[in-house]
Amino acid sequence: MVAGLAFLATAVATVFAQATGVRYSRSKAPYQGAWTFALALFALASAALATAASTGWDRGTFRAFYLLGAVLNVPWLALGTVYLLGGRTVGNRVRTVLVCFTGFAFGVILAAPIHGVIDPNGGIPVGKDHFGVLPRILAGAGSGIGAVVVFAGAVYSAVRFARRRATPGAGALAGGNGLIALGTLVLSSGGLLQGIVGQDDAFTITLAVGIAVIYAGFVVASSAGSRAAVVSAVDEPADDESARRTSLPANERGNASTISTRVGSL
Repeated sequence: MVAGLAFLATAVATVFAQATGVRYSRSKAPYQGAWTFALALFALASAALATAASTGWDRGTFRAFYLLGAVLNVPWLALGTVYLLGGRTVGNRVRTVLVCFTGFAFGVILAAPIHGVIDPNGGIPVGKDHFGVLPRILAGAGSGIGAVVVFAGAVYSAVRFARRRATPGAGALAGGNGLIALGTLVLSSGGLLQGIVGQDDAFTITLAVGIAVIYAGFVVASSAGSRAAVVSAVDEPADDESARRTSLPANERGNASTISTRVGSL
């Protein structure tokens, strides 16, 4: 079951990354670029988990899984939220810090000694059993702070759109952000299932379900943003600037509108 759910999470994250990558190629919006990179990390971490669950754990798969999944993935997701809510200037500053953090984390995790023997068939290795203090601090800081930013940003956006009931698509945008917040909680709730299905099964269930719920929120919010952009384009005066906006394809109009640039604080 662990391998199957890990492969499912890999597939969902890959499709998700492809969707945000296409949007980034069209709009060059920095939050889409941050999400694409984060989802690629998520897919690679899930692939490492699926491979290890199928063929057995070793030091290489453990390092890859820990670095990409436990340390780097969530902070890059959070960078997208920072760009959305804080703007490009703040986002660029945070990105500079995050790039330095990423390089430092790569060096630490690849060079850190692994204590004890990793049992190939012993289930998902636990960081505290095999790594020293610094790698675990990096994982705690990256995942903890990043998850708070993602969740708080999604809740803030959901509440804000819920208050704009008269705005076209605002209800769906609120619902999409609500799903993103829910998915973030699911990803962090593996411990609640451990007493029912076991530690490894609980982790992979929340991994697959969490990324699927976040993807659903992205789809709902993005489609609502595009519909809202079409309505606003129809209602605008036919000046030169409006004509330039309405000549864009639907997805591009969505990325250019005030509403749809806030679709989902992932």
